[in-house]
Amino acid sequence: MQITYRIATPDDTLACIILRGKTRENAFSAERLEELGVTLDSWQTGIREGSLPGYVGIADSRIIGYCFGDRETGEIVVLALLPEYENYGIGKVLLNLIIEDFKAFGFERLFLGCSSDPKTRSYGFYRHLGWRSTGIFDEVNDEILEYFPSSVK
Repeated sequence: MQITYRIATPDDTLACIILRGKTRENAFSAERLEELGVTLDSWQTGIREGSLPGYVGIADSRIIGYCFGDRETGEIVVLALLPEYENYGIGKVLLNLIIEDFKAFGFERLFLGCSSDPKTRSYGFYRHLGWRSTGIFDEVNDEILEYFPSSVK
């Protein structure tokens, strides 16, 4: 399987929105994203202005996964992957690309919201990669995990 990775562009946004509705866990339709304030326009603007940097993974000329972060806060906002591309290390590569960028931006601590249910894939995925619980939960009951990229060799 040939996967290429590149910085996301505003033109990638529609494919990313469609992909998010096809993920195995935590899928969000375009309508649900819009209810949360994430629209095609807001996502494109964030990419264009640099406040929402991200990377996409591409296979067979289509986006099969992506990861975006908030440049102002150090939050990893979303990591999404089509189910048929799971377990190949693609999510880890996408996440590490953002981590390296945010480390270069000067962030010493990154964070994200993750399911607190040990049965979900994300629960084990992030913890396996060194993310740790803060003991704090957000408004949708996701557990806030943190990561300190400068302390990891």
